[in-house]
Amino acid sequence: MIAPLLLAFQLAVAQTPKTLAIRDQKSTTRLSLVASANGPMVRAEALADVLPIEIRKSGSSYSLDIWGAHLELELGVSVVRTGDKAIQLVAAPQLQSGKLLLPLQLISDVFPSIVPNTRWDAENAQLVVFTTLGPAHSLATVRQAAEPVSRSQRPDVFGTRANESRLPPVPVKHHRRTVIVDAGHGGIDNGMSGPLGGGPRIYEKNITLAVANRLGDQLSARGVDVVYTRTADTLIALDDRGKIANRAAGNLFISIHVNAASPTWKDPRGARGFETYFLSEAKTEDARRVERMENESVRLEGDANNVSVEDPLSFILSAMTQNEHLRESSELAEIIQRRLGRMHPGPSRGVKQAGFRVLVTAYMPAVLVEIGFGTNPAEAAYLSSVEKQDAIAAAIADAAMQYLERYESRIRSGAGTGPSR
Repeated sequence: MIAPLLLAFQLAVAQTPKTLAIRDQKSTTRLSLVASANGPMVRAEALADVLPIEIRKSGSSYSLDIWGAHLELELGVSVVRTGDKAIQLVAAPQLQSGKLLLPLQLISDVFPSIVPNTRWDAENAQLVVFTTLGPAHSLATVRQAAEPVSRSQRPDVFGTRANESRLPPVPVKHHRRTVIVDAGHGGIDNGMSGPLGGGPRIYEKNITLAVANRLGDQLSARGVDVVYTRTADTLIALDDRGKIANRAAGNLFISIHVNAASPTWKDPRGARGFETYFLSEAKTEDARRVERMENESVRLEGDANNVSVEDPLSFILSAMTQNEHLRESSELAEIIQRRLGRMHPGPSRGVKQAGFRVLVTAYMPAVLVEIGFGTNPAEAAYLSSVEKQDAIAAAIADAAMQYLERYESRIRSGAGTGPSR
């Protein structure tokens, strides 16, 4: 899969001009590119003269920090690392006359997906930079006013994010959205299993992980930062999932689950459909059933948890910090239901509320999505399809983006409620 992508990129850059354009709201700066066997390269120092980027050297390794994003590179290795993610490059960083050269792909492909305030304009082959500079400022005026940077004092560091005469470093959360994607269950906790009446066996933990990974990919493609609570078949404590979200300063928390019919129902095998929950006291017996089912995982986590699952009232009261997000979570849940309703073959079971432990410690708009009934043979097959998993993920990603745009519009107009991250 990687080889065709690299070939496509190489063909695309074959027509690349000899300069890299970096444009903000007022002006465009052009940097000369250096030809190489694997495509055009850009001089790191020239890039650091234009953007608030700090590049540190340690042996053959380099780290790049810009607007809160951290990237790691190594000479001769065609991979860039950011966090626990490794991105394949068509060309490796190299030295020329002692100067670091970076592949153009780092600017055109990697920066827009990792670095806040940036977007690649493929039609015009330029990096578009969104800044908080006033109308009287531009890349050109910023560069003219810049104080010379003494690199002899710090030979292994060039560029600086602290130099305010360049494009100012903006707090990431003012310009980048972060969504926490939570794959329900995992490890020794299989979650539900199905379908009833025979057929290929499915386990909730596998379906949720597959959909969560695809949801993360869909959100990343839309320019959103994604943090996963788990990326492998491991058991993560319910309370810890919200803590992961808080540490990442997430804007949204979306937990993916698969529903299961109660064996006491008249036709449990026929139960189907999707529903989305937000955190509040359960109002119906069915909501209480799902609440008990999803909270059952806490029994596999040892005795480190100090809130009783058997006491819904104290459970909800322990989450009073979530009250400010109640309306926002409800709105997000409604948008997700509408988006899923456009593509899901099952009936919409509506927006519901329940005391899900996984949502308690996530202090942000948070929802739990039951994407279908694994106990239903047709829906079990549907949820197992890679194509359908992609479609579900795309629908939820579209809903998240619609919600974020609405929320940010309210914030800009002064009508927003809840914290801005």
